[in-house]
This record gives sequence, C-alpha cells and structure tokens, in this order.
Amino acid sequence: MNFSQLKCVILISALMMIGCQDRSNHLKSQTDTEEINNFKGEKIVKSEEEWRKELSDKEFYVLRQAGTERAFTGDLLNNKKEGVYVCRACALPLFSSETKYKSGTGWPSYYKPIDETHIGKTVDYKIGYARTEVHCARCGGHLGHVFNDGPEPTGLRYCINAVSLDFEPGNK
Repeated sequence: MNFSQLKCVILISALMMIGCQDRSNHLKSQTDTEEINNFKGEKIVKSEEEWRKELSDKEFYVLRQAGTERAFTGDLLNNKKEGVYVCRACALPLFSSETKYKSGTGWPSYYKPIDETHIGKTVDYKIGYARTEVHCARCGGHLGHVFNDGPEPTGLRYCINAVSLDFEPGNK
C-alpha cells in the first residue's frame, strides 16, 4: 500500500467513525423525539383487518406498513391537472396542484401542504440515518418523507408515494 492509498484508508475510516457517532447521537435522540401531529379534527382509527379490506395490497403496504412504491411508477407522478391531492385512506386534503413540482426523484413532490396540521411528522432511521417521515394526521397513513432541498418559497420537498394519494380535480 502506498502513502496515497494509506491516506485514503485513514480518511474513510475517520469519516465512518464520525458517521457512526452521528448515527448513535441520532439514535439516542430518537427516544426523545416526539411525533408532531397538530390535527384538530377527529382521528380515524381502524384495525389492521379493517384497513386490509379497504385498501389494495400495494396501498396497504405503503399506507399502513410505511413501505415505498418504486420510483417513476405512480399514477399521479405526471398529473398536471388543477385540483387537490387527498389521502387515499381517508380523503383528508393534503396538497394542492399549485404546490406540485417536478423534482426528478420519481415520486410526486410538493413544496408545502394545504394545511400544516393535516401532515404529521416523525423521525425514522430505516436506512441508517434520520429522515422526517410524513403521514396523514387524521388516519396515520404513511405518505413519504420531507427533505430540505425543495424550491422556494419553503425550501422543502415533500416526496410522496402516489399510491398514498387520490386526486380530486377542480379548484385548488
């Protein structure tokens, strides 16, 4: 091993150690993280069996088991009509077509919800680092995640599974 290779190994090892320390700090704080859910209306609570009867297998997997649909497969990805995107499980209005934009990620993306209280948030660590999961505040259905790399005016990208949404054409 030459000196350049040794420097690379040391640098990678140091970065991995920092990443592990960051992750352990995130994991420690995970127990302190409370779900953010300011929904003021009546919540919808159903058994797993009730949800299975109402949702398709794919919808159940995403909405109730926090799964993710494959990128570029959702029926609403390229929808350009005016209207409102609602929760597929309970029809709560979530996003307006006015805030939808093409992020290039393969999932419908929005820079803000219709009403902040309609979106609940939790931190998840499923892929090894902290991400903010978003879910329907009324029924708890998993929608996707929100990231800080979106357009102005919010700088947010709500990356949402199309299978979690229905579209109601008309007024935004």
